[in-house]
Amino acid sequence: MGKMKFGAFLAPHHPIGEHPMLQLQRDLDLVEQLDRLGVDEFWCGEHHSTGWEVIASPEMFLAAAAQRSHRIMLGTGVISLPYHHPFNVAQRIVQLDHMTGGRAIFGSGPGALPSDAFTLGIDPMTQRDRQDEALGIIRRLLAGDDRFDYESDWFTLRDAKLQLLPLQENLPFAVASSISPSGMTLAGKHRTGVLSIGSMSTAGLQALPTQWGFAEDSASQHGNQVDRADWRIVMSWHLAETREKAEQQAGPGLMHWHNEYTVATLQRPGALAYDTPALAIQEMATGEQSAAVIGTPDDLIIAINKMIALTGGFGTVIGFVHDWANPKDTANSWDLFARYVVPEINGLLDGFRESEAYVKENRAVFERAGAAVVAKIMENEKAAAAMQEQANAPAAMRSPNAPDLSEVVKQQEKPKQA
Repeated sequence: MGKMKFGAFLAPHHPIGEHPMLQLQRDLDLVEQLDRLGVDEFWCGEHHSTGWEVIASPEMFLAAAAQRSHRIMLGTGVISLPYHHPFNVAQRIVQLDHMTGGRAIFGSGPGALPSDAFTLGIDPMTQRDRQDEALGIIRRLLAGDDRFDYESDWFTLRDAKLQLLPLQENLPFAVASSISPSGMTLAGKHRTGVLSIGSMSTAGLQALPTQWGFAEDSASQHGNQVDRADWRIVMSWHLAETREKAEQQAGPGLMHWHNEYTVATLQRPGALAYDTPALAIQEMATGEQSAAVIGTPDDLIIAINKMIALTGGFGTVIGFVHDWANPKDTANSWDLFARYVVPEINGLLDGFRESEAYVKENRAVFERAGAAVVAKIMENEKAAAAMQEQANAPAAMRSPNAPDLSEVVKQQEKPKQA
């Protein structure tokens, strides 16, 4: 497997209270920052309720993001396929790929919020089957197959064929995966990558070691192959220069997000509100089974390496975008991540460290260069005298590459004293 890739996943989860227009602008600012920092991928989702998750069309958002970025890949994370006619989804993805200059990733899911499905009159028991059915149709359409008919209990196609295909020859596909094996099973069946969102919870973390096996088993059953390099795992973090500073910045926001969104709004079974930010951090961001890292870049490096060991390897670390800290501290967290975490995980600094160690270990060999300079100076009487004066004069800062003239003069004077 090659070098690890890195990305960001924006659900989004914005606390109610900020102007929606300014929220969207701030989200676009983040894409611009991540693109500048060299982050590989950016994902945003589709939701229609709760008041916290306010992007209804990831394609529209990503098209706007493309105008403010240059190289970052832009993924729908995810389009809820049961909510849409597959032909329309396929056309929008093709258009997005052209509008982004070939930077689109097509991510799909069954739909995460029961309130969204209820509003649209969709039976939750049908959602995963509908995702499966729609995904197969979209594969055929994006492949440019001959015109075909298709009759379903929820959509119809007549002589269907796209008039425009994606700009990318092999537009990347990914499916969302949580704790159940359904997402991984679809990945194997339809030859897609995986976006593991369930890893943001303790239960999801515990399920990860066995998850990839479901994709491999399904691929084998359908005559396909899956690649761990196409497995993306979502992790949560907030970084600062010290662990104490990170906890001060993110603790209150973490508690508010958990209490107001997870407990009060979604009413997740078994989720209990925390009384203090310190307790929220203790339960959610410390310990072996913690689903979040609130600390320094070194803490996140350790967590990512543990995730690699836990899963047996995967291709992309995706950071969950949140509002635990204020915008300034959040931007700094992403900056610290890109500057210090990414190069360590991918070994970009190994050559520097090897070179530094080599110079230290071979210092005696390199002293010959200084001796050569001194020998040349001593050939000239005036230069030798000037060197002696310089050696005795105080120096504000000595060049690291220049010979120590005071030591040279001492060595030159020893024969005279003898």
